[in-house]
Amino acid sequence: MTGEFPKAVPDGGNYESNAAPWPTELRVFKEEGRLEIDFADGHACALPAEYLRVESPSAEVQGHGPNQKKIVGGRRHVKIASVEPVGHYAIRIVFDDRHDSGIYSWAYLRELSETRTERWAAYEAALAQRGLSRDT
Repeated sequence: MTGEFPKAVPDGGNYESNAAPWPTELRVFKEEGRLEIDFADGHACALPAEYLRVESPSAEVQGHGPNQKKIVGGRRHVKIASVEPVGHYAIRIVFDDRHDSGIYSWAYLRELSETRTERWAAYEAALAQRGLSRDT
């Protein structure tokens, strides 16, 4: 384990280009704490609110430079309070813990789906390394 975590934003790409993954449907399940997304290419995913919260692309979580990602514990029971469109390329997710500064591009949501296993394992290892838990 290198101690490094995946970046929140890809190195390149235009989020408004035709090549960007485009969602055809988003469904928010507030009580279950889940966001489901169907993409135009047939890819579908269900992303838990806790995962979305701890991988927020905000500077509060990601920091302002390489290797500055903050590990956020105690978010096991966080819920999605609302989802707001940001232009044609992203959404802002407002969580019930009042975190609302992350702008989730379609590309980043797709990346979160495709790298979920690796990111979640890194997150749990980082919690353990710091003596934190998902509950506190």
